[in-house]
Amino acid sequence: MEFPRPVELRTPRLVLRSWRPSDMGPFAALNADPEVMAHLPAPLDRAASDALAGRIRAAIERDGWGWWAVELASTGSFIGFTGLSRTTFEAAFTPAVEVGWRLARAAWGHGYATEAAGAAVGFGFEVLGLREIVSFTVPGNLPSRAVMERLGMTHDPREDFDHPRLPAGHALRRHVLYRLARPPAGPRPAGS
Repeated sequence: MEFPRPVELRTPRLVLRSWRPSDMGPFAALNADPEVMAHLPAPLDRAASDALAGRIRAAIERDGWGWWAVELASTGSFIGFTGLSRTTFEAAFTPAVEVGWRLARAAWGHGYATEAAGAAVGFGFEVLGLREIVSFTVPGNLPSRAVMERLGMTHDPREDFDHPRLPAGHALRRHVLYRLARPPAGPRPAGS
């Protein structure tokens, strides 16, 4: 499917865009924040954060979409990332495309994750033609699970899984899986 590359998405308050060199410092700061990283294996040092940003940028350059940098439309301030990614591990539900997000602590509690993820999901269904989008996290990550539910995603406890990238016995190995199917095409308005 053809679409402008790289893709930029806009919502009433946010811009989901390609990454810039000026994003590296604030991205490293959020990746080093123990509260932001509480449900991930460990905070990242600057080198690991920059390497992650490099992989994210490469995916966007290759596909035109991915984990977009998110900025506030009103100020241009970088607040984190949100977007879509192909899962890169094997599990019962893969291959799949995941919606995910990671925002700086100062951006929490404003509905930005839901707003940005909703735009990414819309792109996935309407432009990429995906039939389903998944998301997953550890059971205790209640804020992210709430975003998944606000997106209309559903959780079936029978599909919970052990993340294959984490060793047996790791406190964060168990994950919950949420799914969202593409809505059926509705009637088109007259004249469209």
